[in-house]
Amino acid sequence: MNFVTNIILPLALAFIMFSLGLGLTSKDFARVVLQPKDFFAGLLSQVILLPIVGFVLVSSFTVSPEIALGVMIIAAAPGGVTSNILTSFGRGDVALSISLTAVISLLSVITIPLIVGLSYAHFFGQTVKGDISITRIAISVFAIVTVPVLIGLCVRHFAENFASRFAEVSKKISAVLFTLVLLGAIFQERNNIAEYYADTGLITFTLNIVMIALAWGIASVFGSGTQQKIAISIECGLQNGTVAIAVATLLFNGGPTVIPAATYSLTMFLTALIFIYILRRNYNPS
Repeated sequence: MNFVTNIILPLALAFIMFSLGLGLTSKDFARVVLQPKDFFAGLLSQVILLPIVGFVLVSSFTVSPEIALGVMIIAAAPGGVTSNILTSFGRGDVALSISLTAVISLLSVITIPLIVGLSYAHFFGQTVKGDISITRIAISVFAIVTVPVLIGLCVRHFAENFASRFAEVSKKISAVLFTLVLLGAIFQERNNIAEYYADTGLITFTLNIVMIALAWGIASVFGSGTQQKIAISIECGLQNGTVAIAVATLLFNGGPTVIPAATYSLTMFLTALIFIYILRRNYNPS
């Protein structure tokens, strides 16, 4: 653990989550009530279905416990802010995408410790304890994910003019920070990256593709419109890689555990762009 891991990574994640909170309004949360079937289709797909699919895949592939845990960490991560931008490019329901990102990010203080704790117990044959207890995971997620979002919400509420002006700038800064975090994770494991990508590339690619397809199917079952299905599918395909990298690095000392988050983050943008290209070729909103 070094200065970058202990200081830079948490600060970068905190700013990214602050940026998310800064762009939220009460309407984003009211949409949970106004569009309940669409919201719960997305919630079900990301919070419940995604970890189940991740678990089935790591149980089907021959991977080390560290890699398996890393896959479950990225499966437990909430959607990232880039999903909102790409939903717009894909002509989906951006408002729904923002609502899903916001609520699931706040819920991650519960979902991440639960999923990661159970995964650790299963793959390592023991419950998390000591320095990596479920309590510590929850406190860490609360500190670096939930608190910055809440601060951003407060700034938006009490200083709306400033928040409106700074929101777009903060999104650009967040995109740069995410890129630096991702490149930093890859650089730290650069000597083993080819081997790790050989171990995790197929499983993370499969997880991404399967979830985009399943989310579309779940949204169809709930009777969601095309714009809503686009938003839900992209939301479930683009996870918050920074959160996953931070959890893997801060709590499990990185190494192989951080690689699935890095390979997934690289893969998800490629598949999302292909998905958006197909959507724009075949879907023309009225």
